[in-house]
Amino acid sequence: MPLIALTGGIASGKSTIAGRLAERGAVVVDADAIVRDVQQPGSPVLADIAAEFGPHMIRSDGSLDRARLGSRVFGDDDAVKRLNAIVHPAVRLESARRFAEAFAADPDAVVVYDVPLLVEARVDDPWQLIVVAHAPAEVRTCRLVELRDMSEADAAARIASQVSDDARLAVADVVIDTTGSLEDTLRQTDDLWDRLPEHLAARSAR
Repeated sequence: MPLIALTGGIASGKSTIAGRLAERGAVVVDADAIVRDVQQPGSPVLADIAAEFGPHMIRSDGSLDRARLGSRVFGDDDAVKRLNAIVHPAVRLESARRFAEAFAADPDAVVVYDVPLLVEARVDDPWQLIVVAHAPAEVRTCRLVELRDMSEADAAARIASQVSDDARLAVADVVIDTTGSLEDTLRQTDDLWDRLPEHLAARSAR
């Protein structure tokens, strides 16, 4: 019943890897989806966000105005810390519940936690393996410009606001280099799955 963390910077191909692992039989738990779930209208997290950052962060239908909140905290380290102090504990509790649910349904399940902020918030959790999706910043910048219609300046700012590539690579047990073709990324992901017992044994032996 391995619990695997999968992380990577924006536009690193992490979602492609998670999708392939799900195809191969993994149970993928998506941290971003959990964040959205714990911020649903009427939730304690949403109430705390409104109390901390103002009621104008809530739309008239009771949902979170994510764009407005993002604009408020982007580039403001103190605001990011205050937001994380509200959101992260709720995400941690809900993710633990989903892990337990997956293992209760199948004790032999391979659970993969797709988590962008691993280094920032969850690196010391008891993972059996940490997998990092990696592509150089210049490659990810191009992807953001070409695939998400960002300006180069906005793309570079988004990448610069995240933890460094070196910090992610420093915690990696397995690195999947997504610089090349989609086929190459999928090949590496299949290799990870096929050799999973070997990777798990190597980490446990450290």
